[in-house]
Amino acid sequence: MVTVRAPLRVDLTGGWTDLVPFTNDFGGEVVNFTINKYVTAHSDGAGEVSFSFDVPAGSGLGAIGALNVAKIAALQGIEAMSLEELAEAAYQAETAAGNRCGRQDQWAATHGGFNRFLFIADSVERLPFEPAPSARKWLKKHLLIAHSGISHKSGDIQNRVWSRYDEGDAQVIEGLKAIRLSSRTMVDALQRDQRQLVVEALNEVCRGIDLIDPSIHDPFRSVIDPLLSSGAVMAWKALGAGAGGCAALLCNPMQVSSVRSDIERLGWEIIDWNFEEEGVAIC
Repeated sequence: MVTVRAPLRVDLTGGWTDLVPFTNDFGGEVVNFTINKYVTAHSDGAGEVSFSFDVPAGSGLGAIGALNVAKIAALQGIEAMSLEELAEAAYQAETAAGNRCGRQDQWAATHGGFNRFLFIADSVERLPFEPAPSARKWLKKHLLIAHSGISHKSGDIQNRVWSRYDEGDAQVIEGLKAIRLSSRTMVDALQRDQRQLVVEALNEVCRGIDLIDPSIHDPFRSVIDPLLSSGAVMAWKALGAGAGGCAALLCNPMQVSSVRSDIERLGWEIIDWNFEEEGVAIC
């Protein structure tokens, strides 16, 4: 029996820009980090693999990408290929299954930690990136990850957005460019611990998302909009493809507990998390 786990990720900025054809036309950039929630693959040594999940499927935390990383590592051996080869193999497995996806989930699951990725055509570059220790502590203290309990099918959303992109929809292209630019702001914000810039970067993501498809945010609005209006939440974003699953809420320093209570009262589930520095690993 071989057991391998791969961590899930939180996409802070740049999600959606890691997909072809945007990577071909403009290039994408993503900032994400992995957390201590995992997909675990159990191989019996005879080609059969079973899985366990720390969060429900469809949470927007990159579980399918992590699943493929863990599965391939369990079947072929974690040292049989480089991390980049493993991530690419996991990406190819997902697309072969008919899922339209980018590459950030697989690369985050293999490398772990905080990541800044550039996506140019089919290539991925992991750039040096280390947030200030004070910024990490602040983010851990004030960023809530909450599962809405709303199911979604990311493929449906992906197909709708990319069909409009292929038609040359100027609003979709503007939105994707805004999302990509938010990663530059987030890198600067975290490296220099400029907290207002973190808020601005997340707000820029939300503006871009509303341009590419407002339905990505619609299921969350009834809960989050009052928290934004009251100032209890400073910024937020849907995780993954959105339209259900998880959201990340950056809370006012004085109101983290009250936000937590409010959203739990409305039926959302808080996912307690910590940073995971390690990528795919044998358990």
